[in-house]
Amino acid sequence: MDLLARIRTEQHDMPEALRKVADAILGSPAEAARLTIVDLAERSGTSTATITRFCRALGFTGYAELRVAIATETGRVAQQTWQTDIGQEILPDDSLERVLGVVSGNDIRLIQETGDQLDLAVVGKVAQAVARAGRVLLFGVSSSAAVASEMEYRLQRMRVPTWSRSDAHSALTDAALLGHGDVAIGISHSGRTREVIEVLAEAGSHGAITVAVTSHPRSPLAEVAELVLTTASRETTFRSDGFAAIHSQLLVLDVVYVSVAQKTYERTKEAFDVTVRAVAGHRLPEGDI
Repeated sequence: MDLLARIRTEQHDMPEALRKVADAILGSPAEAARLTIVDLAERSGTSTATITRFCRALGFTGYAELRVAIATETGRVAQQTWQTDIGQEILPDDSLERVLGVVSGNDIRLIQETGDQLDLAVVGKVAQAVARAGRVLLFGVSSSAAVASEMEYRLQRMRVPTWSRSDAHSALTDAALLGHGDVAIGISHSGRTREVIEVLAEAGSHGAITVAVTSHPRSPLAEVAELVLTTASRETTFRSDGFAAIHSQLLVLDVVYVSVAQKTYERTKEAFDVTVRAVAGHRLPEGDI
């Protein structure tokens, strides 16, 4: 995962002092790469000891190594494009051409970041569990509920017994009926949505395999999950972090979906053939208007 994307993802779960350092770096990465450790401490309102702790939290041996990593990343052409173009705000009088450029560029970048940091070993474990599951429960609220509903449809079409819920009471009831061999997937960008955490904890207490889909790998949701799939997200004008995370969430679950299809190839192919025939009469022949 790109360094700046990682800092952006993890900063919300950092202690306050480390979060100040992250904010200072993300505010102007290119400038931060030129600062001494004393300068960065002053800029962030912290101490040199805090800067050192920040470096170690990210896996660097010291500040010099962190500076090199930031300088390397900000020197990339793609990163420069992101900072100068995509990162700008959308203004009320901006043209639709600019709006399209910002939104599409943002989504493309988020999908790239999600793909770069996605742990494929975990994806494989989740897909294997879903392919073998007696029941699969998906739960999310707000925009994450739409993602859960889409995944429900895809898995049901492969004859995987799947339910998605957007109501906490219904989801908790379903979670309480899960057991060993079942799978519960909780979707939350922040990883701090109380209802999603409760549902995953309830499912786990009955022996179900629990999966978190979140942008924050150190969040409370990730802590109660057995398996964690991480996404990337970035807020822009008129689009909150959670709303911007939809494409990243869909990408992660799409990879899981395809992997499940691979593991159940014969069953899935037969199910697809049956469903295609079932709806064939509702499609106009080619050439009809």
